[in-house]
Formats: sequence, C-alpha cells, structure tokens
Amino acid sequence: MATSPQDTPVEPAVEIESFSQLDLSKIMLRALKKLGYNTPSPIQAQVIPVALEGSDIIGQARTGTGKTAAFGIPILEMLDPVSECRNPQAMILVPTRELAEQVGQEITRLAEGCKTSITVLAGGKHMRRQIAQLQEGTQIVVGTPGRIYDHIKRQTFKTHDLWCIVLDEADRMLDIGFRPAIEKILRLCPKDRQTMLLSATLPPEIQRLTERYLVDPVRINCSSTQVSVDAIEQRYITVRPQDKLDTLIKLLKREQPRQAIIFCRTKRGTDKLHRILREELAVFPQFKGKKIECIHGDLNQRDRDRVFTNLRDGSIDMLVATDVVGRGIDVSTVSHIINFDIPMDCDDYVHRVGRTGRMGREGIAFTFVSADEGPQLTAIELNINKLLQRDSLDDTAPVSVASAPVDSALRSDSTTAKPQENSHAFSVNAEQADSANGKRKRLFPKRKLSERLARLGRADR
Repeated sequence: MATSPQDTPVEPAVEIESFSQLDLSKIMLRALKKLGYNTPSPIQAQVIPVALEGSDIIGQARTGTGKTAAFGIPILEMLDPVSECRNPQAMILVPTRELAEQVGQEITRLAEGCKTSITVLAGGKHMRRQIAQLQEGTQIVVGTPGRIYDHIKRQTFKTHDLWCIVLDEADRMLDIGFRPAIEKILRLCPKDRQTMLLSATLPPEIQRLTERYLVDPVRINCSSTQVSVDAIEQRYITVRPQDKLDTLIKLLKREQPRQAIIFCRTKRGTDKLHRILREELAVFPQFKGKKIECIHGDLNQRDRDRVFTNLRDGSIDMLVATDVVGRGIDVSTVSHIINFDIPMDCDDYVHRVGRTGRMGREGIAFTFVSADEGPQLTAIELNINKLLQRDSLDDTAPVSVASAPVDSALRSDSTTAKPQENSHAFSVNAEQADSANGKRKRLFPKRKLSERLARLGRADR
C-alpha cells in the first residue's frame, strides 16, 4: 500500500547555486554549460538529488520553472545503452501532443554529447513510423496517455524494462479526462519502479492517484502560495461585453507588445476574434507587417505544429488561442497575455498568465472583466493571493500600479479579507522513514557515479 508524504515541510539544508553541486557526470555538466544552464532553478535543485537516489517524487511547481530538466537530467544519468536494453527504460506521460514534442526536444538537447534514443508517441503522427522507432530500440518514450496505451495494447510498446515513469502536468492530464488511461498504463508497468509526478496544482484527485501508485514519495514544493511570480505584472480592465473588441485594439495600440497571446474561451470565439482582429488592425500603420494567427483544438496537427513552431521562433506577433496553449508550452518570448475572456477556472488563469514571465523574465497580463464577472475576479485573486490592479484606457499612458484604484464595487464581498503575502518561496518534504514497513526492494537501486551515463559504455568521458 502506498503511503502519503508528510504534511510538514522541511527547508533544504544546503542552497544549490551550481549544477556542479548536484553530483552529475562530466558529460552532463558539459551539456548543461553548452545550453547556458548555469544555476539550477528551485525545482531542479530539489528534484535532481532525490531522483538520483531512486525515490518516488511529488513535485509541485508552476510551468516555466524548468521541470523538464528536473526529471530529464536524472533519467539521462541512469540509462543503459540500447545495446544492453532495446526496450524503453523511462516513460514520460504528458497531456498534449505539443508538450510531448517539446519535452522530447528538450531531453534531446540535454543528451548533447552522447547517443540517446528518444521516441515521441502522440496522436496526429504516423503510427507505423512510431512502431518502427520502437522496434529499432529506444531508451526514453515521451507521449500522451491515449497513444501510449494504444501502443501497449498493440504490444508494440513493451513495458517490462521500465524503471522510471514521469507524470508531467498531472493536473492537466486529469482535467482533460486521461485518468482511466493513466491508471491502465500504470497497472501494466513494473511495480518496482521509480515514479515522479510533477504538477502545478495538487487537487484531491491527484492526491488519490499518488496514494495508489507512489511509494514513500518525497514531496518537493516549489510553488508558493502566491502562485504567480512577481515578474508578471497583473492588471484587469473593466469593460462592457460589446466594447471588448474596441478595448482590445486600444490596449494593443498602447502597449505595442513584442509578442502577445490573446485567450478566448471557445473555439468559435477564437476563430471570430482572429478574423476580425486581422481586418481591424490592418488599417493601423503601427501594425503593418504584424502576423496574427489562431490556434484551438479543432486545427489539424500539421497546422498546430506550424503555429507553435512560428510562435517559438518569433515569426508570430499575436496569437489568438483557447486554453490549448495554457499549459506546459515553453515560449520564452511572450511579453503580453490578454484574457479577452476571463477564465472560468482559477487554475486556468494561473497557467495562461504563466505563458509570460518565463524563467524570471518580465511579463504583463491583462484580464477583461465585465460587471457580472466580479465573482470570477475575486476567485482568481484569492487563488493567487494577490489583488489585480485596475487599469484604464481613458488616457494613453498606463495606470501606475502603485496608484491604481481598486474597484471594490466589481469584486465580491469576500475580498474584504485581503490575501496575505506568503514569503515561503519553496519547501521540501523529505520523508526518509527508516522503517521497512511500506518500503519495497528496488530492482533498480541507486547507481554509483561511475556507473551513471551507462549509455556511454559505463565510462564518464
């Protein structure tokens, strides 16, 4: 029976300022240096040492904090070469096709300097090509639960050599209905394995999942009560529904964003706003040559891939989108987030806003709020433990955050209890019970440093 982690957090004993403090191999340190990874983010500094010990992990951190490297580095350090094991050794489950591609690319970059076989299994791609890659031999599989379970049922994906499973963006996977597939996959994998669950939030459904499938997990919490980091300035604008488009155009003219994502609630609304916005902005000289695209779940995979590629390389200036890009998509160049439609779910707000201010960069988010949407605004503020500042487009200059009035009439009465700042940035609960009860004997015990990076022929070159 799996056990739950303790509730009392323990502060990390040593502050990690360099990857060289993390007991990594020389080739990994060279790869990190080449990629410009100098100082580990909090989630990386806390996850990597625990993962190298072979412990199960519950890691909580918002997107944009370096979670992929946090679990990718220890997996790469512990792989056996394909010549010794042709079946997948590590499996990473993610909620979307785009995130699967992104995680696969990031781990490929981290594996710089040594041959590593990584296969992405996601919908929208040729099944036969994926089967061929699996038959050739692969060490790491990254994919969506639906497609991975399909391969397992076909017996093209053999799970018996898996020693590590990662559930990335676990809350999102459960939100979009992947729990049955996830549980089926986990039941078909070796019980004696390392399982890492990473999520921005930990709702009760995830707690139940961890109790069932993780053993003596170490809880690592790098997500403070103040969910959105200070680097992201957050404002709201009161607007009548019929004035939203005019307000949006005024805001874009004032802000002149380097790159913006404009979030809508529905696919139809996204298409409509994209079409109208292109027509309306075309008449303004300052928007001449600006490229505006849209994306939602009904686009075919080729178009979705094209849009995300263009967004990452900066060739898209404005993207009108549904929440399909609200989670886990790493685009560091986005300067502005505009919630044209206020999200109904507080966690969706956190993830939308998290598309800017990535890895400590500055960013700003605007949310349009109509008179009947005060309760949603209140719920968001209570969730992030922060009051959004009111902005106005009456003048050309933006309202100073320091002097902006709070529109108390718009918010519900529950804001009378103001959110309190929480200075506890991150904490680690390292439950290291000595009792043998609940402990399993690992088939894959911690390897010594000299045995890591076995894909190099067990030599740390």
